[in-house]
Amino acid sequence: MNLETICQQVNSITKEVGVFIKKQQISVADIETKSKNSLVTFVDKTAEKKLVNELSKLIPEAGFIAEEGTSTKKGEVYNWIIDPLDGTTNFIHGIPCYCVSIGLIRNEELVLGVIYEINLDELFYAWEGSKAYMNGKEINVTPTLTLEDSLIATGFPYYNYKKQTEYMNLFQDLMKNTRGLRRLGSAAVDLAYVACGRFDAFYEYSLNPWDVAAGAFIVQQAGGKVSDFSGGNNYLFGEEIIAINPHINEEFLAKVKTYFGK
Repeated sequence: MNLETICQQVNSITKEVGVFIKKQQISVADIETKSKNSLVTFVDKTAEKKLVNELSKLIPEAGFIAEEGTSTKKGEVYNWIIDPLDGTTNFIHGIPCYCVSIGLIRNEELVLGVIYEINLDELFYAWEGSKAYMNGKEINVTPTLTLEDSLIATGFPYYNYKKQTEYMNLFQDLMKNTRGLRRLGSAAVDLAYVACGRFDAFYEYSLNPWDVAAGAFIVQQAGGKVSDFSGGNNYLFGEEIIAINPHINEEFLAKVKTYFGK
């Protein structure tokens, strides 16, 4: 299987779906609530159906782990992990930061990632053995050497508040001891921005595989380090992730462990 060719095909599919999303207009009547602060629209569902239909043609035997559940097919070897619209709340409110995110796993290993940030027309992608790219140009994580010189991205949990105290204590520490923190409202975009050097690190808990699969892989191919909060590899299904420039990884991880007790 030629993953480079497949990646280029996924790029085209993703951009086509992105064009569809950008043309849509949303009213209050179009919004559904999955859980508190977790919203979905016909745009999410239609976009996912388009992705499932087109991706099924690339690897017919592959299954899907898809946010809106439009396909529950399970592949024995390959499975697509897709978020048709990461940043739905931003989209609904007209805030220009949302994207399409597609990852591919072979057994349990990520082998491909594509993120299309629709508003800036920025396509981030990588495949097994490749560098990471944005719109055809190679990208890399930052060379920043210290946490105090770092700009950090994060996200706020929207239904699981069990670790809220630990999260806010870490947030306060980083607020005082880094260049600053940003919360854009799309984990996939945050990860893409780590990969291309706009952020030095990103961390968040209470995430799903479709939030992080593509971005985690692209960060790694861009020279970054990805882990869970204990420094292990359970970031895809473990609901917590750190994606970071490797120079500051140990310093950052020490802070996370201080507050999350791992």
